[in-house]
Amino acid sequence: MATITRENIGLLNDKLTVTLTKDDYLKGFETSLKKYAKTANIPGFRKGMVPTGLVKKMYGQGVFSDEVLRKVEQEMNAYMAKEQIDIFAQPLPLENDARVLDMNNPIDYAFSFEIGLKPNFEVDLSKFTGTRYVVTVTDEMINDEVARLQTRFGKMTEPELVSSEDNVLNVTFTETDEKGNIIENGITKDNSLLVKYFAEGFRNNLMGKKKEDVVNLQIKTAFEDKEAETILSDLGLTKDDADKHFNLLITKVGLVEKAELNEELFIQIYPGNDQIKTEADLRNEIKSEIEKYYAQSAQNQVHDQIYHYLVDHINMDFPESFLKRWLQNGGEKPKTAEEAEAEFPAFVKQLKWTLISSKLTQDNKIEVLPEDIRNFAKMQLFSYMGNQLGALGDNQQWVDDYANRMMQDKKFVEDSYHRINAEKLFDALGAQVKANDEPISADDFAKKLEHHHH
Repeated sequence: MATITRENIGLLNDKLTVTLTKDDYLKGFETSLKKYAKTANIPGFRKGMVPTGLVKKMYGQGVFSDEVLRKVEQEMNAYMAKEQIDIFAQPLPLENDARVLDMNNPIDYAFSFEIGLKPNFEVDLSKFTGTRYVVTVTDEMINDEVARLQTRFGKMTEPELVSSEDNVLNVTFTETDEKGNIIENGITKDNSLLVKYFAEGFRNNLMGKKKEDVVNLQIKTAFEDKEAETILSDLGLTKDDADKHFNLLITKVGLVEKAELNEELFIQIYPGNDQIKTEADLRNEIKSEIEKYYAQSAQNQVHDQIYHYLVDHINMDFPESFLKRWLQNGGEKPKTAEEAEAEFPAFVKQLKWTLISSKLTQDNKIEVLPEDIRNFAKMQLFSYMGNQLGALGDNQQWVDDYANRMMQDKKFVEDSYHRINAEKLFDALGAQVKANDEPISADDFAKKLEHHHH
């Protein structure tokens, strides 16, 4: 009869040794051989009529080894289930003294495995107090959004001259030397840029220019750092090339003529909403939307505070030697000890959160149902389509067809499950904790978000 011994070899790190007698695996070996004989395809014999002795001679050793190892795994899984041992990943085989498996010499075998045990810990949010930032929506923010919408729904015109920072320029970059001479086999690339995209000190060089005019520029002086990085990337260059010179040929001058603030525009912006009749109505709707956006962002930021509180305040031990060994050997591609060591801190932090979130998901009885994923697929479609879908509602057959297709996409279903589970969990936790409101400007709130992403 199989026996299993358990020995502690370190912090949350045990050794399991499974010992099999020949009676534990011989019967299964003989049964497997007979099954193999029925399905073996050997020339000269009809299928199912191959003598068991011949099968044993040809394939017996492989069948023998498989049966012994299958029995080892079966016994170990049964033991861990009975003892309710909660482990990380899978047991790792240790170098052991098990003799070479030999079907002609059936004896007792011993196999040893190392297991990493999950730690016990408590979650306590009773002392957590968060800050819910309330962004002040200013007239300037509303004005900017009104102007953006007027531009978005405006009409593109082609004035003769560049006269405004809002002009759109179709241009061709051609690489030159510092004197403006074109470099043979140099870079040539078309682009489209707003005048306001150029550095403020350079924009005057563009004013009054027209189609077919050429302006020579140096990347680092014509653009600020962020814009220069984008332009260089588009040209196939790096920031080390910012001192390069180019001729800028203007191939088209454009200007968006902003849409008038009237009911025609209001219907374009909000199809299906016939309550917006005046500019004041539009501004009120925009203000409401901005407030909702920042309220959701502020709630997400509270969730971020909860995450950091839990990760920072819950003490948890880990079987480090086991986990580092698992990092080296447990993936698709083996890693060196140095690689495992370098990855370990980030790996443990993620592992800690996985344990915490799993416990909280169970404690709060969080469930993600197929209908949740289906609805998520529909909402994703609505987000893609934007206002084009708003007037149509969500009862169209093609919307259901889209959701059905996405439900067949394994990666989408898995990703959606984790995202929905996290949202439900944080919504539940957010309802349990205290968060004090604090007014804040949009700029300061943006800085908060930059420092608290995870």
